[in-house]
Amino acid sequence: MWLASLSLPQRRTLLGLAHNVVVSDGLLDPNEEAMLLSFKREMGLDPDTKTDYVELDGVEEVFDTPRLRRVVLLNLIHLSYADGALEIEEECLLRELAEAFEVPNAEFALLDNWVKRLLALEREAEAFL
Repeated sequence: MWLASLSLPQRRTLLGLAHNVVVSDGLLDPNEEAMLLSFKREMGLDPDTKTDYVELDGVEEVFDTPRLRRVVLLNLIHLSYADGALEIEEECLLRELAEAFEVPNAEFALLDNWVKRLLALEREAEAFL
């Protein structure tokens, strides 16, 4: 969502952060792999683009506006639910990122709630098909 608005360095950093999220619980679910591929497509990146770990130090400088930071958080929260649940390791990583982005806990909860509602709508649409 809104990933096409990112610059190339931001796209690469987002992929790294996505990698951090999917490996944080020690499992790589096929749904997470599919969502990573979807991220790459939306960002116009080659499907074979490598995803590597990214340090959180300095990430707030890469995503230097409140809008960019929320785009990143919304997408990563969405990714964290790809395997059906937000695992504690994923949540801790996302909250650490939110802290680096200066996103208060109350706003993080709103973003998380929005993603849950989006997921419910996606399931509903899937049922129509």
